[in-house]
Amino acid sequence: MRRADDNDEGMMYDEPFSDKIINEETVRAVQELKFLFSSSSKDSSQKKIEALRKLRRLLSCSSNPPVASAVEAGVVPILVKCLEFGSSDEQLVEAAWSLTNIASGDSELTLAILPALPLLIAHLGERSAAPVAEQCAWAVGNVAGEGEQARDLLSSQGALLPLAKLLLLNKPMLVKTAAWALSNIIKGPSSKAAVELFKVDGLSEAIIRHLTKGDEELVVEIAWVVVYITSLAESQTKLLIKSGLLPPLVAWLSSSESLSLLTPVLRSVGNLVAGDNSNTDALLDAAKDLPGGLFGCLVRCLGSEHRTLQKEAAWTVSNIVAGSLQHKQLVFGSRVVPTLLHLLATSTFDVRKEAAFALGNLSVMPAGESQLPQPIMEHLSMLVERGCLPGFINLVKSPDLEASRLGLQFLELVLRGLPNGQGSKLVEKEEGLAALEVLEYHDNDDLRSMANELIDKYYGEDYGLEEEYGPGIAEVVRGGEEYPSWRKGWVVNS
Repeated sequence: MRRADDNDEGMMYDEPFSDKIINEETVRAVQELKFLFSSSSKDSSQKKIEALRKLRRLLSCSSNPPVASAVEAGVVPILVKCLEFGSSDEQLVEAAWSLTNIASGDSELTLAILPALPLLIAHLGERSAAPVAEQCAWAVGNVAGEGEQARDLLSSQGALLPLAKLLLLNKPMLVKTAAWALSNIIKGPSSKAAVELFKVDGLSEAIIRHLTKGDEELVVEIAWVVVYITSLAESQTKLLIKSGLLPPLVAWLSSSESLSLLTPVLRSVGNLVAGDNSNTDALLDAAKDLPGGLFGCLVRCLGSEHRTLQKEAAWTVSNIVAGSLQHKQLVFGSRVVPTLLHLLATSTFDVRKEAAFALGNLSVMPAGESQLPQPIMEHLSMLVERGCLPGFINLVKSPDLEASRLGLQFLELVLRGLPNGQGSKLVEKEEGLAALEVLEYHDNDDLRSMANELIDKYYGEDYGLEEEYGPGIAEVVRGGEEYPSWRKGWVVNS
């Protein structure tokens, strides 16, 4: 993320020569810096800052910043020298700002500032002025955004704890930037970084304080830190819950209109309900005084105009109904179900898929010893009556293998679960049999096998005979009787 120049007018150039001019000026600015730092003049301090400011403005150009030209001209070693201890705060900020913008480029340019990391991390310490620490945190966050290898490098060089300590402060701008950098470092896939944060005393309480009292922009960044903690570190998640995490989370979920805020808050809730059933119970309790409770909050997101929120909310519901029978029953009796059915029928593919996962989980008993999931007949029958079958059959037809498998699993549940052969007739009526027949020749072995098994079991040679010819005919066709009555040539007495 490149930091634009908030206070200066910047430098404006007319096209088509602007790129060439900016690159040439950048090279000259780097050369000027090299000259000033090679000079022993006592009067050069202010000139150095002015030269750094000029470079920073050039690197902040909004259209096509000349980052590559600056790196090729050898700017990084000069900026590292500018970060040395004993430098003025103004010089430190300007140098770190330029490094921040260099690190916002492509991978090769981001990696170019690796020699600056030790000093950038050192200036995150509590003795640094807030503007210096904030700008260094921004640069570190940009490097962390480069990927897992960069995150591991930052962790090994000690970036985590000083960033975490910045969260203890009551300086919103600094805390916001530090939280953003932290979330970039701890996002995984390893849980090691998320766990290490909690070596800082008071971190849990600081996170809760910022979630409760911070402005919306600050809460967004803190919420992303919570997202990665709740997805990776179970013990640390319990500490956050004990410290009071849930009330501010559900309060924001109930009241915020901001997509940028609701997304990490909802993701955190989804992570929590994916864990112990006790987390779901605690969330239900924390939201009991809100309009509609926890399910009211989720319905609000499911009904949002934002596809991202619909998908996240459906995923969250899916995690809830993957839990206990009690949780399944609570969701079944709420407004969540009709909203999910509407999404399954009308929404974009990715949302329909998440809604299908939720409805599928709602239809089966909690996992037990049985290899096949056991249907909850009340739930399954109601969902079928409410018209969910076409949505699942459309998933069967999907080129997405996971979605097609999900659709097949639900059809199997309907075919097996509904009594008296109702499932076979309903699936055929909604063109589900035709969808199964298409999969008989699918390239994927699992899908082909599942489809063939369902057709053989529920649509064999005797399918429909009893309905057409009466009870017992299927047994005859299988060889249980010599002839059916209508083939014995009865003579009618006249």
